[in-house]
Amino acid sequence: MIPRLLTGSRYLIVIAALCMLVAALALTIYGGILTFQIITDTIATAAVSAKGAKKLIIHFIELADLFLISTVLYVIAVGLYELFIRELNLPNWLVITNLDMLKDKLIGVIVVVLSVFFLGQVVSWDGQRDLLGYGGAIALIIATLTYFLSQKSSKKASSEAKAGAKASKPDTTPIGEGERDHRETAVKQKGTSR
Repeated sequence: MIPRLLTGSRYLIVIAALCMLVAALALTIYGGILTFQIITDTIATAAVSAKGAKKLIIHFIELADLFLISTVLYVIAVGLYELFIRELNLPNWLVITNLDMLKDKLIGVIVVVLSVFFLGQVVSWDGQRDLLGYGGAIALIIATLTYFLSQKSSKKASSEAKAGAKASKPDTTPIGEGERDHRETAVKQKGTSR
């Protein structure tokens, strides 16, 4: 009873996947509408200046940030569905096989979003705010996340190397007589079937 209940409860993740998908769609649609609005406002004012170009650049950097976040939400939705419900026919770069892969993709996009956000702050800088402290805080977060990812990947590589070394060692465990006879028979059958 309990194992069946636990196995069936994995379908609750459909709710989380659907919510992430709806959030991704909402942000994407909002970003599309906002892009159209920014372009029409720019054309309507018909003012071409360095200040206007700077303002337009800021808007588009913020839009890039918005679309990146919607992409992260989509990747989370797809990843959760693939991990808990069933595999999907997706490109290789989007296939998620464990929670660590999902976290890695999320951390990677967080780094990009923070970088884009800081770039937006630099472009819109009016000389009043302290960008050095702000940039230092973002750099510290990015460095921490990068260190976390590098440590995780080095541990994974180390454990894979150990597993490979164990697999390449010859089996020196003693075999019982019955097992030896079985192995010898299997080897003889392979030799005669060729």
